[in-house]
Formats: sequence, C-alpha cells, structure tokens
Amino acid sequence: MFCLEPAMLRIMSFVGRTRFLWRHPRRTGQSPTFIRREMAAIRDTEMLLRLTAFQLAVALCAFAGPPVTLQSTTTLDSSGIFFVSYDGLVNVESFQQNALLSYQGYQYAVWYNSGRSAMIARRQLPSGGWSSIKLPHSLAVNDSHNVISIGVSPEDGRIHVAMDTHSTQLYYLKSVAGLVTNPGSFSWATSNFPGSFTSTLGSLNVGGQVTYPQFAITPTNKLQFIYRSGVSGNGACQLAEYEGSSGSWSNVGQWSSASGGYTAPSGSSSSTRNLYIHGFTYRGSRLHVSGTWREGSQVQCSSGGLSNHDTIYIYSDDRGRTWKNTAGSTVATSGSNPLSVSASGIIVDPLDPDHGLMNQESQAVDSSGNPHIIISYVPGRFGQCVTSYASQRNTNGRSFHVWRNTSGTWQKVEIPISPGSTGRSQIVIDSQDNIYVVMPFLKIVSASKSSGWTDWSTVYTGSNVFGEVTWDRMRQSSDGILSVLYQDKSSGTTPSAVKVADFKLN
Repeated sequence: MFCLEPAMLRIMSFVGRTRFLWRHPRRTGQSPTFIRREMAAIRDTEMLLRLTAFQLAVALCAFAGPPVTLQSTTTLDSSGIFFVSYDGLVNVESFQQNALLSYQGYQYAVWYNSGRSAMIARRQLPSGGWSSIKLPHSLAVNDSHNVISIGVSPEDGRIHVAMDTHSTQLYYLKSVAGLVTNPGSFSWATSNFPGSFTSTLGSLNVGGQVTYPQFAITPTNKLQFIYRSGVSGNGACQLAEYEGSSGSWSNVGQWSSASGGYTAPSGSSSSTRNLYIHGFTYRGSRLHVSGTWREGSQVQCSSGGLSNHDTIYIYSDDRGRTWKNTAGSTVATSGSNPLSVSASGIIVDPLDPDHGLMNQESQAVDSSGNPHIIISYVPGRFGQCVTSYASQRNTNGRSFHVWRNTSGTWQKVEIPISPGSTGRSQIVIDSQDNIYVVMPFLKIVSASKSSGWTDWSTVYTGSNVFGEVTWDRMRQSSDGILSVLYQDKSSGTTPSAVKVADFKLN
C-alpha cells in the first residue's frame, strides 16, 4: 500500500483545482452566471472525491510497480559485529558476491560474529532452520572492505571462501568435495572446512594487495574469482579460474589497466586509476560488466568529492578472455592488453568527476540479454560541485536506471524516489523482466516492464535496517524468491542482529 500516499496527493490536487474554479471564476475565464449554476454540482463533486479518495487511490495503485510480499525473516546471529567504516558495515556490502547464496536446495550465508570470528551457516530451503559453524579466522581490522565472500564450484561440489582483505593479503579456504552437490550426506560441521586459510589460491599467487574478492560461475560450470590488485586509484581488475577435476586455480590475467591519461573538463589530469565494477554477470553464454573509473589524482572540483567518472560497459563471449564494447569491437584481452580508460566506445553514460558518482553499485541482465545498471550521484540541478560526497549524496543523491534497449540504444531515467543515503542500491530483475531496486535501509522500489520501467513506486520499507544490503542472486534466478541479507541498526560498536528476509516477487 506504499503507493497510496502519492495517489491521494494526486486526487487532492484535483480537488484543489476544482475549489479554485469555484472561488475564482474570472481567473478561469468562466462567467459568474455559469459558476453559480455549476456551484452545487462542484460542491457535490468535491464531497464525493473526498469521501472516495481512498478507493480511488487504491485504483491508482493498480498502475504502480509490481509488488513484493515479505514471506519470512530469520536471524543468522543475534549479535553480529557492528562498526561503521567507510559509511558501511563489514557484514553487508554491495560488492559482496556472495555473502548469501543458494545451491541445490540449500542456502548458505557468511558473516562475522561479535567476537570477530568468521561464521558460515546453511539451511534447507524453503524454510529450514539455520545451522552455523565457526571458521578458523578472525577479522583483522575494523574495515568494512574486509568482507567475506563465498562461491561454489559445481564440478567438485566445494564451497570457496575469500575474506578479510583491503589492499592486503588474501585469506582463502575451500571445503571438502561434494559438500554442496550432496548436502544431505554431510552434517554441518567445522570438519567440512579442513586446513587453514592461505594467502594464495592453492598454488596460484595472487599477490599481497587484494581487495573486493568475488566469485562467479561460468556457463560451463567453472568457478571464477574476480578481485582488484593494487590500491584505490592505482589498481587493476584480475581474473582466475578453478578447475574442479584437478582442484586447482589458473590465472586468466589482468583485464583492466591502471595506466593511461585522463583529463577532466576542468583541465586537471591523472595518470593512474582503477576500474570499479558494478557486477560480473553471466546471462546465457555472455559475460556482462559495467563500472566506473576512479582516478588516482584529484581531478574533481573538491577534495571532499569523489574522483569517479563515467559509466562504462563491456562484454565477453569467451569467459573473460577477450572483451568487446557495446558495438562489438574488441577493446581488451585479459593478460596481454587490459582495458584502458581511453578504449573506444565503452562509455555508455558520460559524467564528469564533480557529482559524487558512486562506485560498485549494481547491474543485472534481462531475458533478452540486455544489461541494466543502477548508478547514483548528485544531479547538476543541486549544484555543479560536490564538496562533501557523504552529506550531499545523503541529501541530494539520486538513483538512475541505465539500460540498453532491444535496438542496442542506451537509455537513462532518473528513479523518482530518493534513496536518502550515501550508500548503494541493488537491482533485481524477475522472470517477467520487471525491475526491483533494493535501496539502503531495505527500501524496495519497483517498475514494470509493461510500463517501459516508468511506473516506479515504493513497494516495501524496511524497519530498523542499517545501510546497504546484499542478496542471493542464485535463489532469485532459480525460484523467484528474493532473499536479502541485512543487519539491524546499532550505535558505536554495540553488536546487532544479522538477518535474512525472504520476499516473493510480483
């Protein structure tokens, strides 16, 4: 019923215009005689509108975005670690892929408890209880970048864990074989994760400066590991691939470059950067990646802003070996010719670095294979220079839906509902290509494909939720249930509950 308020406002606006006609006849061009004759009818109409406003609002709601229905909320841990760092929490960050995932009828989740221990839990879907175990590692520092991410390798049925790294060494561990492909054969126990965490992927050395560990499953059932080497403003996207038959990792290579020149409209220039990705998404045989560049030098108008600029899009039809722009021209080759900031035809939404453009937001791909991206920044109508990105994004930041249509043209629309947060939003596309954007604080807004994604409305508002959320991509894809991982609000370092909310879409 979240659409009722705007619907009521529209109705009462009409009532107001009717009253204006009655009270100010000469301003409307109508004669006093005509107004007196119609006065009784106008009064009756006004009364009718007031008496039936709620029913009319309900009718208008039929034209709002598709609904969601909260089915359940479960608690993973009543006492998860809580501290705010870089405006976020270490247990829930938008770039986690994945903190929550489902595979063959079971769901798995990871987080840190109040004692800083890494935890992993599973439950049998759709409504089994959670069982949790402690992994042999504790969070090193209070840094919200140091998330836990998990992936599964279908070829040998293992869970892979990567964690606790921000331009530092990686912590990696994998489970015994068959744990996710034959889950009923295993009790949930620490013995399922033998050995100790290592700073390498098996025998593959990934270096000592790793950030944003993510996992993805290819159409050929290979598990891939995506991460940034180097540091913010001077780093590179890297890709590795796991072979289940041998249990070993191999290097695909660097696929974005830190070098090259960029000059902002102001004339300021930078010679180093990194690509922040909004996702690493397979649909069919195609891999889709969008993102934004962050410069290593201050090219923005104020040091209180962000040096992020432009939204780019590339794709790969060979599991990340070669990359093409939206026109189909090859723009990069992993391992030998990584993507450059000056690559032709990769920018799909140009934006200078003066607007607090957020990095690592989200993307999804519809049933026709067209990518959809959510970006957010402070639009120019609120000023042309962001001097404090956190406060100005919180007040004036807006989310935008950027997508490629079936004719290959990129389009962009501002979502008319403010996120009211510094943080990032997550885009979800259902089987009918309706779109749901899960904003910070678990506010869900949606738009239908039938409207051309224009009938945006708020369909759910969370309660007592802190900041960003993350979600189970694999479950939503397989059974249409949106499972969202979030953490309750708290203050200081007082622990709070880590929870999973399940929504039925549409």
